[in-house]
Amino acid sequence: MGFARTCSVALVGVEGVVVEVQADLEPGVAAFTLVGLPDKSLSESRDRVRAAVVNSGADWPQKKLTVGLSPASVPKGGSGFDLAVACAVLGAAERIDPRELADLVMIGELGLDGRVRPVRGILPAVLAAAEAGYQQVVVPEQTAAEASLVPGISVLGVRSLRQLIAVLTDAPVPEEEPAEEGRPDPMLAGLVVPGAGVGTGLSADADTTPPDLADVAGQRGARTALEVAAAGGHHLMLHGPPGAGKTMLAERLPGILPSLTRQESLEVTAIHSVAGILPPGKPLVRKAPYCAPHHSATMQSLVGGGNGLPRPGAVSLAHRGVLFLDEAPEFTGKALDSLRQPLEAGHVVIARSAGVVRLPARFLMVLAANPCPCGRHTLHGAGCECAPSAIRRYQARLSGPLLDRVDLRVEAEPVRREDLLAQGGRGESTAVVADRVLAARERATARLQGTPWTTNSEIPGHELRTRWLAAPGALAAAERDMERGLLTARGLDRVLRVAWTVADLCGHDRPDENHIGLALELRTGISRGTPVPVGGAG
Repeated sequence: MGFARTCSVALVGVEGVVVEVQADLEPGVAAFTLVGLPDKSLSESRDRVRAAVVNSGADWPQKKLTVGLSPASVPKGGSGFDLAVACAVLGAAERIDPRELADLVMIGELGLDGRVRPVRGILPAVLAAAEAGYQQVVVPEQTAAEASLVPGISVLGVRSLRQLIAVLTDAPVPEEEPAEEGRPDPMLAGLVVPGAGVGTGLSADADTTPPDLADVAGQRGARTALEVAAAGGHHLMLHGPPGAGKTMLAERLPGILPSLTRQESLEVTAIHSVAGILPPGKPLVRKAPYCAPHHSATMQSLVGGGNGLPRPGAVSLAHRGVLFLDEAPEFTGKALDSLRQPLEAGHVVIARSAGVVRLPARFLMVLAANPCPCGRHTLHGAGCECAPSAIRRYQARLSGPLLDRVDLRVEAEPVRREDLLAQGGRGESTAVVADRVLAARERATARLQGTPWTTNSEIPGHELRTRWLAAPGALAAAERDMERGLLTARGLDRVLRVAWTVADLCGHDRPDENHIGLALELRTGISRGTPVPVGGAG
């Protein structure tokens, strides 16, 4: 009787669980039993592993073989266990020294010819292995760069099972024929899911020029709101007639956001790796992602779902970036209201019969909406024929609790002829605004040092009212609005957060009356005659 064990990783959402793969050989009729709550794709690994071992030049043991995946209570799926199962079987058959396998974590799919194919979710899997104390992982060669992003862990990238057997037995490592130059590598098929990244704003071409904010004509108030949203991480709503530039503004928001920190990059890369939208050859996402789902999107596609354990939805793909909902009233009420919890918590918890999954979802939401079904309600002389009841129903599709979580509500004015055709009248470029946003973020980070928060939008209202106080008398207008019922308690907290962001953009130590006034104007959409203190935006 022979026994061997090694390890692999099962993904639950975007978190990994280290799984011990055990192989046991005993006398009896030749059979292969796989236990441990495997799904259909994992159950089929019995045939893939047998063919891969034989075609790699090793003998398949003609005994009763049982492979167990422990802990058995964790659902396991996918083809990433193939490599670990094959090595555990070879260890039990004494083709490989079992002691060489015990401390290794192996992730990879096996082809029938023994080649090791890459799988999705390598980064979160290796992160889970490192957190569990493992120091060595074996992954497909194409994903070795992604696995190497995890510090303190040794990564071995292999192209075939033959190579891995040679490494573990101290034999000469055979050379594998590389893919022909100029032809697509068939080994990468399945690593990126076709269509999964549509609308995310990720491009496989690093030289793609991002859209410039200077291309937007006019819209001084909306540009100010965009800058404030980027500096403090505040949610934004743009409403106005078609063609005013709402979508153009939203598409340029990721360009003025600061680059992701190392920890944020790892979080975003892990999500995109699991979702199958990580561009090949670019293992680390350094820029804020941008996700713009179509208004026909279901609730499951927004917050996450799918058969079995839920997969990341749009709110998770937009983690640390921008989620843009164009034509927001056209989304179903069920889909929009499902955003309430992730907007507050920064994550989404999805309970299904297969288990409960927690997915990160800290994003900056931008809503764009027309004033009425035809879009011409606010245009003078444009001939809007929508009935008042139709306009009320259209605007009521965005529920009050959802809008209460939106810090900035701005009217996108129709573009004037002189703004559109004026020579030399272009607004500030993305680079200029991004520098101001970065400086404001740095001021907020320095102020919040030693706390769990990094941006003004994350600070609890109690802390703002007791620890970081505004200038004396600055809150008088906000207090009057609250007494009149124009502001809720949550709304007052959000006005304070926006005011702190405006103060950071202006280089002030704390908000004064003008900063509070602008925050109220951006919150309520009611002009108060407040001068715009944000430099260069007004």
